[in-house]
Amino acid sequence: MELILAVVIALVVAVAVTSGLVISGRKKKQLPPAEPPSTTPTITAPPAEPHVGEEAETPREEPRRTVEEVTLPADEAVGTPVAVEDPVVAEPAAPEIEIPEPTAGRLVRLRARLARSQNSLGKGLLTLLSREHLDEDTWEEIEETLLTADVGVAPTQELVERLRERVRVLGTRTPDELRGLLREELVTLLDPELDRTVHTESPTDVPGVVMVVGVNGTGKTTTTGKLARVLVADGKSVVLGAADTFRAAAADQLQTWGERVGARTVRGPEGGDPASIAFDAVKEGIAEGADVVLIDTAGRLHTKTGLMDELGKVKRVVEKHGPLDEILLVLDATTGQNGLTQARVFAEVVDITGIVLTKLDGTAKGGIVIAVQRELGVPVKLIGLGEGPDDLAPFEPGAFVDALIGD
Repeated sequence: MELILAVVIALVVAVAVTSGLVISGRKKKQLPPAEPPSTTPTITAPPAEPHVGEEAETPREEPRRTVEEVTLPADEAVGTPVAVEDPVVAEPAAPEIEIPEPTAGRLVRLRARLARSQNSLGKGLLTLLSREHLDEDTWEEIEETLLTADVGVAPTQELVERLRERVRVLGTRTPDELRGLLREELVTLLDPELDRTVHTESPTDVPGVVMVVGVNGTGKTTTTGKLARVLVADGKSVVLGAADTFRAAAADQLQTWGERVGARTVRGPEGGDPASIAFDAVKEGIAEGADVVLIDTAGRLHTKTGLMDELGKVKRVVEKHGPLDEILLVLDATTGQNGLTQARVFAEVVDITGIVLTKLDGTAKGGIVIAVQRELGVPVKLIGLGEGPDDLAPFEPGAFVDALIGD
């Protein structure tokens, strides 16, 4: 037992001696020599991110103030709040009111333009009539020239027969005599006795009401705007009714025309009821004491039944205020005989009182004036001879024929 204890003590002593040797055998680490102080500014490292959870630091206690001890900042520091108004958008300047050209003598001014397009009709007839021998072939050529100009079969036959008789009786045929002869017969065909006045004088204390009808594409809305200029030039005040609600931008177009001469336009939503707008237009015309109300109607021609229902309704509603003074049919002269077909349909729907022929300066078919009058039995009252705002002129048979056959 004593032997075992002595062995244990010896082992412990040996271990202790070995540990001392190891510790004493380590060398101390030599630090590098100190460097001289640098002149470079010290860069402070960014603060460490705040700890969260268990690593968070305990907040330090700071003195707190009561509500009474807190003072509000002075008004100068905060600044008085200023109400910011919405930006004011300047309204577009009102269009300058134009003074339309007087209607008297417009057709005379436009005579040269008409003569250029109708040269083949007038000059062609005079050339044929000036031949030394007027045989059957020549008369057939005269007849063909008239038919080509859309004079129509019946008026052509009537004119040729009268010309043949008068040439036979006249005997000699000087250029001046032939021109005078042809002028007389053409004026006769146009029936100068027809009343071509655009009636706008109502027998009652309401404005005169004019309804403008026609197929879209004939220049109907433009013609309505130009007619407003004609009436303003004659000293009348006008209200426009934009009852063509089925064609995009028709109301905008009409309103632009009206603004140029100071005429107000009554309009409604696109696709709205045309009769309602027409009724409102006449109502506004009465309230304003206007002289004339012009109503631009829709120009759809899908079926005769639909057209009849629509225009018939407009007519009935307008007549609740008073009688319609004029129903003007706008026709495109360049369509020739197709225009006559349109005219027949509209004449069956409403009682046409007058015709407006547009684009007459762009066709050599001036005979359509004669044909449409014969077809409908109503006069051509206005003709369009260009795209200018004042190129709508009252129709004068004598001036028209003079333009056809020249001086």
